[in-house]
Amino acid sequence: MLDVIANLALVSARQVEERVSMSGAIAAIQTTLRDGFDPEDDLARSIVDVPNGQLLLMPAAAGGAVGQKLASVAPGNPARGLERIQAVYILMDGDTLAPIALLDGTALTSLRTPAVSAACADLVAGPDAGDLVVIGTGPQAIRHVEAFAAIRPLRTVRLVGRDAGRAASAAEAARGYAPEADVRAGSLDDITAADLIVCATTASTPLFPSDVVRDDATIVAIGSHEPDRTELDPALLGRSQVIVESKRVAHTEAGDVIVAVEAGMLRHDDLVTMHELFTAGFSPAGDRPRVIKTCGMGWQDLAVARLAV
Repeated sequence: MLDVIANLALVSARQVEERVSMSGAIAAIQTTLRDGFDPEDDLARSIVDVPNGQLLLMPAAAGGAVGQKLASVAPGNPARGLERIQAVYILMDGDTLAPIALLDGTALTSLRTPAVSAACADLVAGPDAGDLVVIGTGPQAIRHVEAFAAIRPLRTVRLVGRDAGRAASAAEAARGYAPEADVRAGSLDDITAADLIVCATTASTPLFPSDVVRDDATIVAIGSHEPDRTELDPALLGRSQVIVESKRVAHTEAGDVIVAVEAGMLRHDDLVTMHELFTAGFSPAGDRPRVIKTCGMGWQDLAVARLAV
């Protein structure tokens, strides 16, 4: 065991940031999907309740590599000044399954989640989309500004949060990622003018009503992987083209989808998977919103982790 540890390449959070750009991470996700990988075949993750939160075990095998992420979700951490989601990642040789690198999984998650959002939004958002509203003020909210600035020239960015001070701080941090845009703290009223909307919160009920969303808007919801929690109005999913990582995940973890189906607003048969989006000659709807609902999957971590080693 000591020899295994001694031979591991250790990749710190700083090294993840230095070695993998947001544009590079987005391209890795898109390439993985365009090359034919179907997230439906991704290895299932396990979610275990523990005192003060959850443990997530996320294995993946794709493109000749294997990896495993151990993540924790601690809802009380932000009040302590700590990340809500923390993780370590082990990258393994695809042939021997020998561990070859140990990565800072928190930095990896912070990068790959917005990269997945942008990779899909790049295919369905209008070419002139550039007015972004991000609901949330944490690390994921800020990194989503970076990710969307990598796929569209942003004109305006509004960060919305329950705490005005945190929203202002998040806007200040986000300005460096979109220097040409008008970046400020905002309010939910800004949604009526937005053609790009990101929900990156811990909300358990819808953040805004469906009727405030423009027909040409692209909405990304990343806040939850629990079947009873929603950020989006079920009526919004009912009037939208809904894109999910896989139908398996949508059926079991995507609360926004599950609640909308139970409410009779959406049918599972209407869902578009990422595999279909990238390989089936699929065309985005032009007359209604596009919703991208993600819960996080192991193949996404693996695609980005390989770039860091």
